[in-house]
Amino acid sequence: MGEQLTGLVIRTQSGFFTVDTPQGPIICQLRGRLKEEYQDTDLVAIGDRVTVERLETDADTVGGVIVAVAERERVLSRVAPRSAVGTSKEREQVIIANPDQAIFVFSAAQPSPHLRMLDRFLVAAEKAAIPAIRVCVNKIDLVPDPAAARALFAEYERIGYSVLYVSAKTGAGIAALHGALVGKISVFTGPSGVGKTSLLNAIEPDLGRRVSAVSTTTTKGRHTTRYSEMIPLAEGGYVADTPGIRAVSPWDVEPDELDGYYIEIAPLVANCKFQDCTHTHEPGCAVRAAVECGAVSAERYDSYLRLREILEEEYVY
Repeated sequence: MGEQLTGLVIRTQSGFFTVDTPQGPIICQLRGRLKEEYQDTDLVAIGDRVTVERLETDADTVGGVIVAVAERERVLSRVAPRSAVGTSKEREQVIIANPDQAIFVFSAAQPSPHLRMLDRFLVAAEKAAIPAIRVCVNKIDLVPDPAAARALFAEYERIGYSVLYVSAKTGAGIAALHGALVGKISVFTGPSGVGKTSLLNAIEPDLGRRVSAVSTTTTKGRHTTRYSEMIPLAEGGYVADTPGIRAVSPWDVEPDELDGYYIEIAPLVANCKFQDCTHTHEPGCAVRAAVECGAVSAERYDSYLRLREILEEEYVY
């Protein structure tokens, strides 16, 4: 048996895993018996702590096999795009294991912000109990009136999320974003074309990440990042750069627990007249009363209703 090392998975691509170990990065594959468990979820993902057995090979080829994966503290996941939500065919796609924080990157313009998608990301992060959750609004330089962009995301600040307004092009807000990343394992994720890779270049120009422009014909971003990778920062910590996501269905969220992942709705649930209140039509609903008086925004409430409706249609009890 070869030498065994522990390390952090920093890149995954087509069945190959780059593991950062005390002896440097090692390209690995999964040991055969572990592959048998590779069915309903991603057994190994960026952020995983693994045990590697070294192989005696050339430096540029596979240098080890992953023989064990440590239990995850938390995991940010979504339903794999080709899965059937709520059925036995549903499969978990792990975005990152064990993150210290999640930063959901959206753009102020080009493409326009998709707030219902942001709400789904936030639900997934709350479900995963990620310690720090931030919203990063990029491309504020493209908005003639910056106050308008801030007004669009003001509700998220009001309910308690940290919102950073930045521009990879002008450098506005980059220092604050960089400061939030140092010493932590962070994941950058969001729709295609919002400038995640451009932000990484702005934070540390020598990262040399590839960037492509947003399509001017469809206004949808091109997928610059083709694989998931954890990028070490010079001052400590890692940032996970992930492929752009066009749709997100939070993993393993049942309709009856959804209200617990909308942070402004969750504290109100105990005040509803009925224990099994769905907050859609019942009398004595504290959530609906809060919407009527403006304590809960109508837009976020509508987002909750629409996502609950989707989960109810697709969930198999």
